[in-house]
Amino acid sequence: MTTATLESTVLDAVEHRLFIGGEWVDAEGGRTLAVEDPATGRTIKEIADASPADGIRALDAAAAAQDEWAATAPRARGELLRRAFDLLQERKEEFALLMTLEMGKPLAEARGEVAYGGEFLRWFSEEAVRITGRYGLNPEGTGRMIVSQRPVGPSFFITPWNFPLAMATRKIAPALAAGCTVVIKPPALTPLTTIAFVQLLEEAGLPKGVVNVIPTSTSSKVSGPIIEDPRLRKLSFTGSTEVGRALMKQAATGILRTSMELGGNAPFVVFGDADLDKAVEGALVAKFRNIGQACTAANRFIVHESVAEEFANRVAERVKAMKVGRGTEEGVNIGPLIDDKAVESTDALVQDAVSRGASVLTGGTRIVDGDGTFYAPTVLAGVAAGSRLLAEEIFGPVLGITTFADEDEAVRLANDTEYGLISYVFTQDLARGHRMIERLATGMMGLNTGLVSNAAAPFGGVKQSGIGREGGLEGIHEYLDTKYTLIPVD
Repeated sequence: MTTATLESTVLDAVEHRLFIGGEWVDAEGGRTLAVEDPATGRTIKEIADASPADGIRALDAAAAAQDEWAATAPRARGELLRRAFDLLQERKEEFALLMTLEMGKPLAEARGEVAYGGEFLRWFSEEAVRITGRYGLNPEGTGRMIVSQRPVGPSFFITPWNFPLAMATRKIAPALAAGCTVVIKPPALTPLTTIAFVQLLEEAGLPKGVVNVIPTSTSSKVSGPIIEDPRLRKLSFTGSTEVGRALMKQAATGILRTSMELGGNAPFVVFGDADLDKAVEGALVAKFRNIGQACTAANRFIVHESVAEEFANRVAERVKAMKVGRGTEEGVNIGPLIDDKAVESTDALVQDAVSRGASVLTGGTRIVDGDGTFYAPTVLAGVAAGSRLLAEEIFGPVLGITTFADEDEAVRLANDTEYGLISYVFTQDLARGHRMIERLATGMMGLNTGLVSNAAAPFGGVKQSGIGREGGLEGIHEYLDTKYTLIPVD
């Protein structure tokens, strides 16, 4: 089978309609939206474009299915997720190719996302049967207390374009395990992987109405009525802090339970005693994974002045060797950015840093040879205080280095941001590593590693990087309400 034939086969297998109440249906008025390959700029599929009325129909279906799904045995809920996990493993190559086609990431990284996204299905298939409570005599001896957990209820998910499978499974899996029904609005830029995953859930035995999917080009118009509806009890969003703040204001009207995984501005701190081999490898992963388009991407490289030049040169040498191209091509390390707006934003940050004195060690320009939205992987040294690169989330393949003299300065620079999602620290001093765990104001930290995400760990941030946690033991509790009952002692 030729590459073109394989791509067509994978794309043709993806439904083009909305999924509401267990049925694949056209959008109101037959509206459609085009999905493009960012590496070529060409449309790869036309799919249904949900209207506000379609969104309410999806919530109708989720609300109607809620009581029955909540009453379904935890083991049955878990086994559905396990069947979905097994099916995903059988089709991992198809899902990886689909993600590369609609999002642009190299195929090897897409395979990694399939593995990572699948783990949420496996993890929460096991957590479904571990929802527990408490029973015991109260301190006064006048009654017995029962503390139980019950599903929050119908949940609405708004997912981002950069990890189209993992962001869907990370939200859907704990919701289903807890007994909640779902309406999910995948991103207009990369909706195909989520649709394909819902098709897989349907094959695994998903009951009608338990998961509903409504891709749309008019996100706020479709989301607003759903969030305002009193039947909705949970909102989970992954995306920018600006949008998250607006959604929280909307959610306040109905006092919704919310989970917000928002922007990041991750510091990557390299101390003078760091193992530079590990630090360089960690930098390449933390910065250039997913073409730098990740909320966990290292944003500010804060390197001790004694090793800054060597670190910069070694990183630049590796980055110069990176192959840029369509993610389906052999050996490609850097695919396209998601669209022209992303390229323009990335270049503006680079030019601002250069205008303030930063040196370009490699890259620093848009790649205009051919189609697609490509930006050269870039390393900047001597990024000055006040540069936008240090204050704004980059979301592109740009690594900017600034220096520090001592530990207190490193902590001050690392914490000098409104965000607090993740930090990375490289040091061989165990005591210093423990101090950094305590001193850095982030919800997650990688100590001598550039990759921390794991389905068994709680993912989330502090400050303006969000509230709530996804994954880990904590993840399922985002979809459970606690109920206390007192039984008097006669």
